[in-house]
Order: sequence, then C-alpha cells, then structure tokens
Amino acid sequence: MESNTATWWIYALLSAGFAALTTIFAKIGIENVNANLATAIRTVVILVVAWGIVFFQGNVVNISAISQKTLIFLLLSGLSTGLSWIFYFQALQVGKASLVAPIDKSSLVLVLLFSVIFLGETLSWKILLGTGLVVIGTLVLII
Repeated sequence: MESNTATWWIYALLSAGFAALTTIFAKIGIENVNANLATAIRTVVILVVAWGIVFFQGNVVNISAISQKTLIFLLLSGLSTGLSWIFYFQALQVGKASLVAPIDKSSLVLVLLFSVIFLGETLSWKILLGTGLVVIGTLVLII
C-alpha cells in the first residue's frame, strides 16, 4: 500500500507537528497529576477521536475483514504504544521536555535496526549518516 511521495510527506510533517504539541501540552498537563492517570485521560481522548473518524468514514464495517495475523500485530502495536506513553509521561513528569523528547525520538535508531531485521528493508548511506547525526545530536543534548 505505497502512497505517493507528497501524501506521506504531508502526513509525516503533520505527525511531527502534533507530536511536538503533544509533548508541550503533556508537560504542562501533568504538572500536578499522576503520570499514569494523565496517560489514561489522554488515551480516552485518542479512543474517542480515532473511533469517531472510523465511524464517520464508514470504515467500521471493515473490522470483520481483518485477518488474525493483522489483528495480533495491531494489538502488539497498541500494547507497545501504551507502554511507550506510560514511560514517556513518567519521564516528562520528572524531566525536562527538551531532554525527554529527543531521547524518546532517538527510537529512530531502533526503528531502522528493526526495519532491517524484521521487514527486510535496506539502508542507504544517507539513512545511516542521518541516523548517526541523530544519535550524535541526542548525545550532545543529554551530556
């Protein structure tokens, strides 16, 4: 299900923008709230928005067509996302957003490694160089 270049770039940039706002809003929002409670509240909002979009677009009828393998991997992805959010909010509650976010985003290195191991993707010299720069940048920020 490859998409044209312009479409994925737009979605990726919107994702980055909203991810940045997520960190800022979360840091302000967890000031006097338990991080796990804050994560639970955030999750309810995400559930309402995501299911609202599914129902609005009429895609709920497609739920029965999801294969067992796909469902298992979506559930694993959801579990990973939930754990990521819980640890992210814990880190945000006690650390600076300007340090927590770059460390969290350094997951890029693991994504690249896992994409080669599990998805059979190949890495170009540009991807390796860019990843190296991300690692160096993260180290500069946290040291």
